[in-house]
Amino acid sequence: MIKDAAQLASLIEQIESADRVAVDTEADSLHSYREKLCLLQISVPAAGFAASVDTGLQMAESHQPRRAVCDFLVDPLADTDLEPLRGALETREIVLHGADYDLRMLRRGLNLLSRQIFDTLIAARLLGIREFSLAALVKRYFGHTLLKGSQKANWGQRPLPTRMAEYAINDVHYLLPLAEKLEAELNQCERRDWLQQSCQRAIELAAVARIRDQDELWRIRGSGALRGREAAILRALWLWREKEAEQADRPPFHILRNEDLLKSAVKFTAGSVPDYKHFSSRRRQAFREAAQAGLRAPESEWPVSRRRSGTRPTTETVQRAEELRRRRNKAAEKLGLEPSFIAPRSTLEAIAANDSRAPALLVPWQRQLLGVSVCEEKASSP
Repeated sequence: MIKDAAQLASLIEQIESADRVAVDTEADSLHSYREKLCLLQISVPAAGFAASVDTGLQMAESHQPRRAVCDFLVDPLADTDLEPLRGALETREIVLHGADYDLRMLRRGLNLLSRQIFDTLIAARLLGIREFSLAALVKRYFGHTLLKGSQKANWGQRPLPTRMAEYAINDVHYLLPLAEKLEAELNQCERRDWLQQSCQRAIELAAVARIRDQDELWRIRGSGALRGREAAILRALWLWREKEAEQADRPPFHILRNEDLLKSAVKFTAGSVPDYKHFSSRRRQAFREAAQAGLRAPESEWPVSRRRSGTRPTTETVQRAEELRRRRNKAAEKLGLEPSFIAPRSTLEAIAANDSRAPALLVPWQRQLLGVSVCEEKASSP
């Protein structure tokens, strides 16, 4: 585990000597209120490897990919300035698997904005591979079964247990050789440019901050069935839970599950007082006070029920969507791709209703297969 500046400097030297590096991340979304980057796994080509920097973990020789790589664990929670690491990674092509989450975590944890990536998940789907999880691809190309990690693991704990460290290393160890194999196949079927287009779109989407309407945050699954005073109480209880979770630095569901929030809102409205054994005296009191605040809220302050807005598509739009679907399915069958990977149904319907949306919803290779690439030219015309 790299925890100090000297070890980090050796790693950066290895990164700077490579054109491509593999990266994976682990966070603590199930154990803290605000998700944070807890572990950074990096794999680099073995050439010029500095023996002074080591993960302490060794892969069995039979499980090694043909291309030698060196794997590192970086501790973002240690008191180490990771700005030099950010600078080194930003100028390299980064290999990831399912890039969206990792790109967002790298931006949040390192302020890293990747310029070029190779997403092995996208590459596999472009080759028509149906089993495209990392475990399935490692088994397919290297004959190795990856260790299964716990979905509830706390990556913020230190020291990090050996088994968790091994699991983390496995998630990055095969990415560089896997990318080479997938890239060779993409070149062979002339789809390498398609990957570049899709990866660039992934970078653009990950760079967009996700902003939710504050008045929508409390509307959890099932809240649509609550009206009037029940909804007012639910909103008050949700706000109470958020405050409790932030103070305790725990995920909101650790305080009270969504289904219990819904049940509590209904029970308080009916005049009963629900209770939970895991509440402390202080938390129980705050819980009841929040419910009372919701009960006392005047009708003018009750949440307004949200109704889905939309218009029935015209006959022309329906016909256009059906034509796009036929083109998509024909292309998918010819190329051995999943139809939904070329364009999901919702995208086809959106383009059928307004073809100027095509450039925002689809990259060039997808538009070309659907025969709607001309839309981009129209949209970009002065």
